[in-house]
Amino acid sequence: MNIPKELFYTKEHEWLNNEEKIVTIGITSFAQSQLGDIIFLELPDIGYKLIAGQPFGEIEAVKTVSDLFAPIAGTVVEVNNSLEDSPEKINHDCYGEGWIIKIKPDEKIEKGNLLDYQAYTNLIE
Repeated sequence: MNIPKELFYTKEHEWLNNEEKIVTIGITSFAQSQLGDIIFLELPDIGYKLIAGQPFGEIEAVKTVSDLFAPIAGTVVEVNNSLEDSPEKINHDCYGEGWIIKIKPDEKIEKGNLLDYQAYTNLIE
């Protein structure tokens, strides 16, 4: 299982990078493997305000539909529009081309609610 050590994770299996100005968010390799082939995403518009812990979109796979949860509060500044035509990018490269949104955090990121590499590895074992 691919779990980059430099990222932070949530118990809902989203990942985010460790940037303070613009944060990239996606779903983990574990999440995409559990979902199966991803066929559709419902994503927020640029300017949408995320509330930490609340859904910001949906991801649909052959097996199921699942909510996407905001790991932190912030404003959407970019959406990976290439996923509209190629949602399978998440299955093939969830930490690269399969990123989902980029946000500007409302405040300094509180890492207390986030999991580091070791904590996330323990969660999925």
